[in-house]
Amino acid sequence: MGFVGIRLEQLKALLAAVHSEQLPCPLSPDALACQGFQDVSEQILASLRGLEQNAVRAVLVAVIAERLSAFDKPMGSA
Repeated sequence: MGFVGIRLEQLKALLAAVHSEQLPCPLSPDALACQGFQDVSEQILASLRGLEQNAVRAVLVAVIAERLSAFDKPMGSA
């Protein structure tokens, strides 16, 4: 499932929390819940469990960039 069910705004907020060190890495269900990500913690942990801060940031930046580039594509293009 990965990040499919997570809104772009949530991904940006997650990245901001990791970057500001409000959310410690490796991520845990409790830490995610404390930061308000309890509703998407399963999806987050499915991809980011056990990763250190730099790896979590790299994955989130890549996912956010991919989402943003999808918004820039003209309708009907692949």
